[in-house]
Amino acid sequence: MLFLALVFTLFSGRAFSQETADNKVIITGVRFAYPLVEKWIKDYTAANPKAQIVIETRTITDPQKYDLLIEAYEQEKAVKDSREYISVGRYALLPVANSKSNFAKEYADKGLTEKTYKQIFFHDIYAEKDKSLPQDYTIYTRLQKAGAPLTFAKYFGYEQQQIKGKAIAGADEHLIKALLKDETGISYTTPGLAYDLQTRKPLDGITIIPVDLDGNGRVSKEEKSLGDLDQVLTSLEAEKIKNVPIEYVHFSIDKHNSNPEAKKFLLWVAANAEKDLRQFGYLKPDAKRLEQEKEKLERFAAVK
Repeated sequence: MLFLALVFTLFSGRAFSQETADNKVIITGVRFAYPLVEKWIKDYTAANPKAQIVIETRTITDPQKYDLLIEAYEQEKAVKDSREYISVGRYALLPVANSKSNFAKEYADKGLTEKTYKQIFFHDIYAEKDKSLPQDYTIYTRLQKAGAPLTFAKYFGYEQQQIKGKAIAGADEHLIKALLKDETGISYTTPGLAYDLQTRKPLDGITIIPVDLDGNGRVSKEEKSLGDLDQVLTSLEAEKIKNVPIEYVHFSIDKHNSNPEAKKFLLWVAANAEKDLRQFGYLKPDAKRLEQEKEKLERFAAVK
């Protein structure tokens, strides 16, 4: 009897260990998306209590082992060819300033056109100079290669290393922390970091700088209406918006990853993500692109 009990314990332990391994999913990637991903994990595990889905925080590099990667910029072709993608939503990048700064006091009313945007934020020896621009501001940008600075620079025709200012190690939220400590600080960030997601108002101490959304060379009264996050998101989802970099946030899985729970979770996200996007400051994805990627993902998930 003792022998049988030991055998049962051994095999039941192995079965539990195997079930745990099969049901565990490790996610890593862009940190500003973690609050949204955490909401998805909470909802998914409520319906699938055996699943163990965890976020392993990205530092300078990604963890050695992970199942799903959430990223905020388009990867190189060689990387894209090795993974299956689902474009879950889009994020925008807005110019922001410390509310006590002279920059905020002047540009909250004046706003930024494409010309002033480029002169303020980028090193460009060929750019036309406007000598009336203030000089008493400090730009904060990311040190490491990352989605937000790559997207920000690319939109205006530059490389990340051409962004002016103090390069800060860490994540996008560290730019906000640095800006709040510096009364000359300005930067660029996502709506989810610039606004309080509960009140839908700009974070205390931060001024969102208006931009020339229609490209007519001036900033209108309507373009200065930045006090409500939902109103801003509605404006940004309109067609032909200018001077606001917008890029996809996407989940991906290695084409050789056979973790069934990772595939199941990814399909669930593809079907359920849209209802949470606005709450966390994201824009809806292109419906046609999302449907095409869903179909590819379903075929991939069906392969054992």
